[in-house]
Amino acid sequence: MLLAINDCPALVLNADFRPLSYFPLSLWSWQEAIKAVVSDRVSVVSQYDRVIHSPSFALKLPSVIALKEYVSQERRPAFTRFNVFLRDRFACQYCGDAFPAHDLTFDHVVPRSRGGRTTWENVVSACSPCNLRKGGRMPTKASMLPRRTPRQPSVWELQESGRGFPPNFLHDSWRDFLYWDTELDPS
Repeated sequence: MLLAINDCPALVLNADFRPLSYFPLSLWSWQEAIKAVVSDRVSVVSQYDRVIHSPSFALKLPSVIALKEYVSQERRPAFTRFNVFLRDRFACQYCGDAFPAHDLTFDHVVPRSRGGRTTWENVVSACSPCNLRKGGRMPTKASMLPRRTPRQPSVWELQESGRGFPPNFLHDSWRDFLYWDTELDPS
């Protein structure tokens, strides 16, 4: 079956042939991928059967591309709500249940009202019911200790965590470059 042209993103690999990101998966639209190919910034590793045409040439759409110059990854990830959820694998650190990102909140282990700061070491993912139940109390007073001690993850740890959440669409040509947790592999 021929994919619609807008359903042909390219998996972007760093120059070491590892994905730039697992979550979200590093993908470029077919237009971005073609621009990068024509400007000689990437090498085409694999292609779709889909062909685009111009007046002077025809080109198969790339399905996997690798950057020609290595992009170094930051050693310390940014502190963001999403990265906290990713560190905690989208699970409430009090009850252990997993949730979509839009159903999670983040909780200050030591409440801000008691001097707690918004840092990697003091913030955990929490579902709304657990967050409300703990309220502004200290974890021991609420009998709600986080399942894991919160700490700043490395970029590598966030990448590893992201591997646990494969996207809905994985083209066959991408599988050699992506290493998902086997129990979560949709194939």
